[in-house]
Amino acid sequence: QVQLVESGGGLVQAGGSLRLACAASGRSFGGDSMAWFRQAPGKEREFVAAIGGRDASTYYGDFVKGRFTISREYGENTVYLQMDTLKPEDTAVYFCAAYNTLGVLAAAHAYFYWGQGTQVTVSS
Repeated sequence: QVQLVESGGGLVQAGGSLRLACAASGRSFGGDSMAWFRQAPGKEREFVAAIGGRDASTYYGDFVKGRFTISREYGENTVYLQMDTLKPEDTAVYFCAAYNTLGVLAAAHAYFYWGQGTQVTVSS
């Protein structure tokens, strides 16, 4: 059974940092893209960042503007999201996604596997 388990969310003050982790089990995603999305109350799920499988190329949502960094540890089948200079508008549930079936990295519907999400709350 394939599982993606996110961790690292929490409450942080504006300007602070958090590091999210997504641990995959049940199969290796070494050759597959993995991504982070987020969803705030009343809003649609939003693309945050993605990282390629074999070449580990990285892609970010426009709002990131250099504040977040996605990385992966192939041996641990884990992807990370380092979030710096956090803002109150970054408050959301952050989801990990894996195995892109359409080659469109920013499209939530293109991912087959999803985690349950981790809450990130940024206070002003």
